[in-house]
Order: sequence, then C-alpha cells, then structure tokens
Amino acid sequence: MTDDDVLAEFRAADALLEGHFILSSGLRSPRYLQCARVLMNPRRAARLAEGVAARIPAALRARITAVVAPAMGGVIAGQEMARALDVDAMFVERPTGTFELRRGFRLEPGQEVLMMEDVVTTGLSSREAIKAIEAAGGRVIAGAALVDRSNGTADIGVPFFPLIRLEVPTYQPDDLPPELQAIPAIKPGSRAAA
Repeated sequence: MTDDDVLAEFRAADALLEGHFILSSGLRSPRYLQCARVLMNPRRAARLAEGVAARIPAALRARITAVVAPAMGGVIAGQEMARALDVDAMFVERPTGTFELRRGFRLEPGQEVLMMEDVVTTGLSSREAIKAIEAAGGRVIAGAALVDRSNGTADIGVPFFPLIRLEVPTYQPDDLPPELQAIPAIKPGSRAAA
C-alpha cells in the first residue's frame, strides 16, 4: 500500500479534514485525519491494518502474541491489526486519567505485544500506553499506527511502524499563524486537550 493509496482511503471516507483543529496533545493544526471515519468501514479498516502489518518485519511479526491499543481512538485499529496478525486484541483505558488494562484483559509475564495506535503526533499517548502494558506484565516489542503525523520525529521507545508518515504543521496555541487565528478551533479527537 503506497502513501497515495492510504490518502485515497482517507479521502474516500471524507476523513482528511481542513480547518483549525485542537489535537489531543494540545497543539493546533490546519489539517486533521479523522481515523474514526476511515475505520468505520470494516473492509477499509481491514485493508489499512493489513497494510500496517505488511510493514512490520516478518521475524518481528511472528513474535507478537497480542495487540494492545489505547482507548478510545486505537480500539478499532487495534482490533483490525489483531485480526491481520491472527492474535488477540485488548485495549488500555483511562478511567482515572492514567492508562490501565481492565475489563478482565490479562497479559502473561513477558508476553510480547504490539502497541497499536490510530494516529501518533508527539508519541505521548503511545509512551503512556506502553507504560501501562508493561505494568500489566506485557513486553512491548513494537508499536504501529495508521498515521505518524510527526513524519518520523516521535519517539515511542520501541521500533515503530506507521502505515504513512506525514508532515503536518502543528503550532502552540499561543503561537498561531494568522490563518488559524482567523477561524474557530474545534476538537475532533477522543481526548480532552492537554
């Protein structure tokens, strides 16, 4: 799957948005990829997850015994990635503000896990999810995402395999370009702004 193929999937789902967006990191951006929209079609979601799985080296793929994703945004991506890898899917969530494994999900001590995200911007959520997975006994051997908005600059602490890397400008809320200052900001993601 090429970058053009990936972007075509987002365009077909009306999931490539333009405007003034508040990202989950608190940063602002003129473009937003709404993964919830691109994943709402199961066949499209499966194609994208298979594309991500194909980017993970075969020897590493063979070691993965579970996929764990951060809720809310990563749940569908994680489920589809687990299907592509033929392993179980779980998710971590923040009932009290910190990620934790709940709902009867369990990892065996040292179980090798792939942490799957929908979008990575700064890597903060990914690192927090990895910390929770490791606290639950898992060993994260790789991370993956549909979209790396950092264009390769985010460090999540493990080998990272995004389907597409994009350079999308981001700005601090108090340092916006005039075109963003002129339009209202919206928060399209799943987490309150930082």
